[in-house]
Amino acid sequence: MDKNEIRETIARRAALELKDGDVVNLGIGLPTAIPEYVNKGVKVIIQSENGLLGMGPTPEVGKENKHFVNAGGSFITALPGASSFDSATSFAIIRGGHVNVTFLGALQADEKGNLANWMIPGKKTPGMGGAMDLVMGARRVILTMEHTAKGEHKILSQCTLPLTAAGQVNLIITEMGVMEITTEGIVLKEINPEFTVEQVQTATGAKLIIPTDLKPMQK
Repeated sequence: MDKNEIRETIARRAALELKDGDVVNLGIGLPTAIPEYVNKGVKVIIQSENGLLGMGPTPEVGKENKHFVNAGGSFITALPGASSFDSATSFAIIRGGHVNVTFLGALQADEKGNLANWMIPGKKTPGMGGAMDLVMGARRVILTMEHTAKGEHKILSQCTLPLTAAGQVNLIITEMGVMEITTEGIVLKEINPEFTVEQVQTATGAKLIIPTDLKPMQK
């Protein structure tokens, strides 16, 4: 699969996790593609932690408004009825448990639900941003990421990078499948038919639990 196919596979499957009326926060990068694949009839409210509730699609080239950007600095639009507010209010929404689900990328995740997504020691980083608040405040934390990085495991028995948060990840969606974090470990709930269970296990640095009712990955 090429990069575009991987991105679409993950974003399309992630969109199926959304329910009508959900307040959603999208991390930088791949998660921003998820709204493109939300089923018709499912209306979600997208929050940007820099102070917007009701974020719309990416504006057309040449029609950008310099006053409307997301937390990553990319141009966005606001839907009719959207509201804007200061950062303190925005984080009060997050910390108060009013975000139904956040979709984030990850450098590493592990079988305990730990997440590392903000720094690699020795490399310059702008800081953790709002990720720490999102993983603690959102009702569900779903990771949308490539299964490996240059052949290296990203899903581990234990993270080796500095953590963003411990024990907060609920679900991991990659191009290979859908994995749920449970008290027993990582359960492979759905598998992309393009891969075998053995291939998914080889690409994973933790022992996967394979249920008898393993399903093909939804689209």
